Amino acid sequence: MKWSEVCVHTTQEAIEAVSNILHEAGASGVVIEDVEDFEMMSHREDNFGEIWDEKKRDEYPDSGVLVKAYLAESSDLTDTIKGIERDIQMLTKFGLTIGAGTVTLTQVDEEDWAHSWKQFYKPVKISRHLTVVPMWEEYTPQPDEKIIELDPGMAFGTGTHPTTVLCIQAIENYLQDNDRVVDVGTGSGVLAIAAAKLGAKDVFALDLDEVAVRSATDNVALNKVSQQVTVRQGDLMKELKEPVELIVANILAEVILLFVNDAYELTLPGGHFIASGIIGQKKDMVRDAMVAAGFTIVETTKLEDWVAIIAKREA
Repeated sequence: MKWSEVCVHTTQEAIEAVSNILHEAGASGVVIEDVEDFEMMSHREDNFGEIWDEKKRDEYPDSGVLVKAYLAESSDLTDTIKGIERDIQMLTKFGLTIGAGTVTLTQVDEEDWAHSWKQFYKPVKISRHLTVVPMWEEYTPQPDEKIIELDPGMAFGTGTHPTTVLCIQAIENYLQDNDRVVDVGTGSGVLAIAAAKLGAKDVFALDLDEVAVRSATDNVALNKVSQQVTVRQGDLMKELKEPVELIVANILAEVILLFVNDAYELTLPGGHFIASGIIGQKKDMVRDAMVAAGFTIVETTKLEDWVAIIAKREA
C-alpha cells in the first residue's frame, strides 16, 4: 500500500492543535521532530548507552518543529490536504502562533513509515523516580527507579514533551500517598500512569477523543495499573462525582480557561490543581484565571518555552 507523509512546519505552541487536525484527517498517530528534543536526547548516552548519529541533526528544522503524519493514498487525498491547510491557518484566529504553517506531501511505502519513526523515541528519565520507556526497548531500572512503558503508535503524548515532563515532576512533588487524581485530557495516559506509579489510590483519566481513550486504556493495561486507573471518555464536570485531592491538566491554555472554575469546585480543600500545556506568553492569563477562581498559586515551573502552574485550594 502507498502512503503519503504529511509534514507540517509549525511551532511548539501549536503542536497539540496541529496533531489534533491530523488525527481528525485520518492519521493514526503523529511524529514530532523538534531540534530541542534531539539536543536533549543526544546528551543521554551515559544514562542509556544510546549513541546518537549527529548527522541526523540535519533532519531537524533550524527553527520551529515538524509534525508528521501518514495518510493512505486515495482519490480524495487532495481535498484532505486542502482541509488540513485551511484548518491550520484557522488556528491563528484562536490566538495560536503557527509559524511557517506549511504543509508538504511525500509518498512513502508502508514498511518505511511503520518502523522508522521509532528511532526518535528512546528511554528518557523525566523525574527523580520515573523513566519513560517505549515498549520495544529493553531497559533495566535502578532500585529507586520506576518505569512507564508506552506504545505511542496511537498516542497523543509520549512523555518526553516539556509540558508532560513538567506535569510529572509536579505530580511527584505534590502527590500524597492514597490521593485521588483526575487527569483531564489524558491522551496516551502517561500522567495517569505516573500518578498511579507514584502512589495515588484512584486515578480517573478523562479524554473527549475516543482514539486517546483507546490508547490510554492500552497503556494503562501495559503498565499493570488498571486497578488504580479508570479511563473514561468524557469531560470533567460530567464524569467526576465528588472532589479529589489532585487535578492535573496538560492541555492548551485556552482550554484550561474553560474549566478552571470547575476545577476549583472539584478540588478538595488543601488539594492542588496542576496545569500545563501553557506557552510562556499565556502564563499570566492562566494564573489570573486561577486566582479569580479562588486558587492560591504555589509554584510556577518552566522548561524551554513551556510553563506549568501549580495552584492550591486553601483549607
